[in-house]
Amino acid sequence: MTSSPARLVVLVSGSGTNLQALLDATADPTYGAVVVAVGADRDGIAGLNRAKAAGIATFVVPVNNYPSRTDWDAALTAEVATHRPDLIVSAGFLKLVGARFLDAFGDRYINTHNSLLPAFPGMHGPRDALVYGVKLAGATLFFVDAGVDTGPIIAQVAVPVEPDDDEASLTERIKKAERAQLVEYVGRLVRQGWTISHRKVTIG
Repeated sequence: MTSSPARLVVLVSGSGTNLQALLDATADPTYGAVVVAVGADRDGIAGLNRAKAAGIATFVVPVNNYPSRTDWDAALTAEVATHRPDLIVSAGFLKLVGARFLDAFGDRYINTHNSLLPAFPGMHGPRDALVYGVKLAGATLFFVDAGVDTGPIIAQVAVPVEPDDDEASLTERIKKAERAQLVEYVGRLVRQGWTISHRKVTIG
């Protein structure tokens, strides 16, 4: 990586709590990155408001504005490219990107998921973990590929399942660990660089 701060584009679909954690971290010049743009698939969400309050450029690319998902994927790819990102972070972005986006950014696009992958992919990681009866849940940070939560793993953090946990309480504890892991490893990636070989991610 260069000596100048890495350029982050963050994609959101909701409240933007992970985005806020990154905004707080990048306020420290030693972190090594700045958020240059925040994108969303819909307007009027809190995540965009957080970005606007911080004076960061925003863009919205709604799926329904395009005749096909392929056209939407091409538009999203073009919009993200204008911001020249070094790393793109899915921070609660609920749309699956397509081949055009992954061809352009597949080795620079990361996502965080609220389970210890490959266990419990998809939309309901904590609920599925509770139903299965596991003793450890957690969060996984990974590079996005064409599958659903199947990309090369960057880092994982375990969160014990308490006997009285319900979906809400377990989800909230995972979120706290997930945010801390996201901030730590985005910083490490941009400061030290990374390689991906045969699904193994090496930092530095």
